[in-house]
Amino acid sequence: MSENSKDRLVKTATVTEDMLACNAGSGSLRVLATPAVAALMENAACVLAQSRLEDIYTTVGTEISISHTSPTPVGAEITVTAVLEETEGRVFKFSLSAQDKNGIIATGTHTRVSVKSESFQRKADEKFNA
Repeated sequence: MSENSKDRLVKTATVTEDMLACNAGSGSLRVLATPAVAALMENAACVLAQSRLEDIYTTVGTEISISHTSPTPVGAEITVTAVLEETEGRVFKFSLSAQDKNGIIATGTHTRVSVKSESFQRKADEKFNA
């Protein structure tokens, strides 16, 4: 499920086994892994940024900072929100949050930069061909 407005995107997800710290390589407990919550938050920002671009462009993440402050078990539903706070040229800056039914579990910020999809991919593919 997602709720989209001009400057805000809200998505929901259910915590699955592959998202747990013990299965994601980021810990030993059966709780939502920090890398998994970061990926969900980044995805919301990515989708929101893409909604403002022509098809020949995409965005790449350049910085993310999150504070993951509360554990969430498998099977729980979480809601992730990305809010576009600022754009400057090709740069998109977001505030991020995630919550479960008991409240906020993570907050953060994220920066993305728009690039031409084809030329960026070509540059990456050719990186070690010299």
